[in-house]
Order: sequence, then structure tokens, then C-alpha cells
Amino acid sequence: MKSLSEWLAIGLLALTLSGNVAVAETDATLISENQALALFFQRNLNLLLAQYNIDSALANEVIASAIPNPSFNVEIFELSKNSNQILSSHTPSGGTINTGGSIGCTPSSSLAPGASHNCGAGEWYTFSQLVEMAGKRGLRMQSANLATQAAESDFRDAVRIFSNMVRGSYYALLQAQKNRWLAQDIVNFYQEILQSNRLKAQAGAIADSDLLKMEIEALQASSDLDNAEAAVEQAQAGLAVMLNWPDKSMKFLTDEQWPPFKNLGQDLSADKLLNKALALRPDLQGDKLRADKAEKDLARARRLSIPDITVNIGEARDPGNTVLNTYFVGVSIPLPLFYQYQGEKSQSAVTLNQTRLAAEQTELQVRNDLESALAAWKSANMVMKIYENKLVTQATQVRERLALAYQRGATTVLDFIQAQRDYKKVMLEYYTAGVNRVNAYYNLAAAIGVEPNAEFAHNADLPVEAE
Repeated sequence: MKSLSEWLAIGLLALTLSGNVAVAETDATLISENQALALFFQRNLNLLLAQYNIDSALANEVIASAIPNPSFNVEIFELSKNSNQILSSHTPSGGTINTGGSIGCTPSSSLAPGASHNCGAGEWYTFSQLVEMAGKRGLRMQSANLATQAAESDFRDAVRIFSNMVRGSYYALLQAQKNRWLAQDIVNFYQEILQSNRLKAQAGAIADSDLLKMEIEALQASSDLDNAEAAVEQAQAGLAVMLNWPDKSMKFLTDEQWPPFKNLGQDLSADKLLNKALALRPDLQGDKLRADKAEKDLARARRLSIPDITVNIGEARDPGNTVLNTYFVGVSIPLPLFYQYQGEKSQSAVTLNQTRLAAEQTELQVRNDLESALAAWKSANMVMKIYENKLVTQATQVRERLALAYQRGATTVLDFIQAQRDYKKVMLEYYTAGVNRVNAYYNLAAAIGVEPNAEFAHNADLPVEAE
């Protein structure tokens, strides 16, 4: 079992990963995926810990393991007057003899016959200790320990989910930046062509209608650039809100690098990959731990009818008794005659059935998540490879050839414009395919329950997939 301090190790992300991630006041700062994750957990760790009550679960463990405190009781009392009544008679020699009253208390000879004499207060000292029987304390400790482990699993599951949410916002910003770069590139491209075409139009080398069409396309490209700028700002705001740093929304930019893709087990058979997910998914682990806890609670509830005993050890001091000091030992046992904890037993059995059902439902969800994520990854990876290996190269080459041909008068302006449009469409789809593949990759990792980033996993105490 991990202590709270070990869970706080995730906070080291801000130190080990972010390095000198200082957001400048004037210029935007490039941040990597790891640095975005570091900033998120640095600024939201306390909230997550409070939400999943790990510290509270650890405190409950201490409470569950506590041994009942003993009690010490003191009683002081006096003997009744009747027990201290002194009846005296004088001997011929003038002495007195006791004819009644307490044997352990000798009165003074100055007392008149029949006078009452108090021999002093009686004192009782009792030490009592409750002893839990039938292993109930051990079951309570095991139940509390399982509750802590379940809370830790819930926290790991939150890290798994929130990490992908941060990555989703991060790569949405990356896509917006690439779209902006593309829009700027097209604007620059049209500006260069327009400068040449205006000179040609003045010389009568091209028709005014062709120049007008080119200018319209250039205006459209400028409009697209404005839209791309707005999309970047929106994506920056989305990432800043995710990082809980909205006042720095315009200061974040990604480093425009796709992440490296590692083998998560995609090549394993379906059964092996599923077994891997069932063994690693923290949400399923948490539900199974809660079911185990419910079993311990039910076992303890069934033993409640076995009474605990209270052991009493003490000393009695009674000056009015024949034996002045006595010691005693005793036990106290409650008898479960009228109520035998049927309610606690029934409630624990219901809780056990509910937690088992929740674990079964989560297992079905794991299976569904894995199948969907694996299919999405295979599709997104295949599409991206088509763009990388063929479409991007073809669109770029066609664009360059038609641009050169148009400048030499070997093609029409419409063919040139269509080539630019085709290039833009392919590149936008390429960037979308890239983000889809990244999201599918991390969704597959989350479905399996592994963290592809070894450095992040080490600091977050997550299962990591070996390269």
C-alpha cells in the first residue's frame, strides 16, 4: 500500500518534467506534452487528492487498527453505621472487650458503651479492558486497508483520464497551430504570385479576369488566416482552462511535434491484450478492491453476534472488613439474546452484491473500451500512413508543378487555383488525421491501462509499457 506522501510524488512532475516552464509576460512560451501534463498536475493535484480522499482513507486505517482504550475506575464509600456499632463491657480489671461490631476495627476506650465508631472510607480500584473476539479487529483493519487501496486506484484512474484530457487539449492546439501555419503559407504563396501577375497584367500578358480570380483567392486565403488565428486563440483558451490557468491562455504554444509511438501490445492476440487490460485498468482494480472490502465487512458483520468481553482487574480496601485489602478478577459479557445483528448482516450482504455487480459492469466496460480503442487506432494509423506515404507528397508535387507551369503560361489560372485548393484540403485532412492518430494512440493506452510516457509514468506511479 502506498502512503499519501508517495502519491504526492506525482507533484514532482512540475519539477522533473517542466524544468524551467516559465510563461513569459509578453511572448508565448513553447511547452511540450510533458510540460503541459506537469503544469496540470502541479495546479490541480490538491484538488484531485481532496476529491478522492486518500488522506481520509489513510486516517480511517489508523482508526480501524486502534485497540480500545482501557478504563480505570475508583470508588470511595463508607460502611453503614450499623456495621460500625460498638457494644462494650468492662472487665474487672477496667479494660473493655468487643461484644459486637466490626472485628477489623478496634474502638478507643474513651467511647461510651453503644457509641457509633466509623472505621474509615472503603476504596475500590478497578482496571477494565475490552477484548474484541473472533478476529473482528483484524477484519476491520483489512477492510480499511482495502478501502485505501481502492481510493488510490480511483486516483490513478483520475490521472489516466485527466492525462488524456490534457493531451486532447494540447494536440487540439497543435492542430490549430498547424492549420494557421498552412493558412499563412497559402497567403504568402498568393502574395508572391500576385506581385508577378500584376506586372504581367499591366504588360497585357494575362487577362484582367485571371488577375481578379487570383485576387479573390488571395482574399479568401487572408480570411482563412484570420479564422485560423481565432481557432488558435480558442485552442489556447481551452488548454489554459484545462491547466487551471486561464489568465495565461494566450501565452501557450505547443512545440509542434508529434509524439513517438511505442508498441502498447497492439500486436498481441485479442485475448492476451484483454487480459493485460483487465490486470492493469485502475478503475477495474478499484471496483474489485471495493468488492473485497465488502467481503471483509460481511465476514465481520457475521461475527458481531460473538460477544466481546470486558476483563476487570482491581483492588478493594475496606477498613471495616475482616480482610482489609483484597484483589479481584472478573469478566463482563453482553448476551445477544434479543438482537443478533441481523440488520448489519443483511446490509453487508447487499453491499457485497452491489460491489460485485459494479465490478462486473466495469469489466464489460473495459472490454468495450479496448475493442473500440484498438479498432480506432488501427484505422487512424492506417489513414495517417496513407497521407504520410502518398497523399501529402502528391499534393505538394502537384502544387509546385502547376505553380511553375502557371508562371510559364503552360496552364490556366483555374488549374492553378484548383491545385492550391487541393493542396490545402489534403494538408488540413493530414493534420486532422495526425491528431486523430495521436488521440487514438493515447486512448488505446488508457483502455489498456498503461502510460506510454515512461518519465511521466515514473513520477505519477503508473504502469508503464516497456519500449
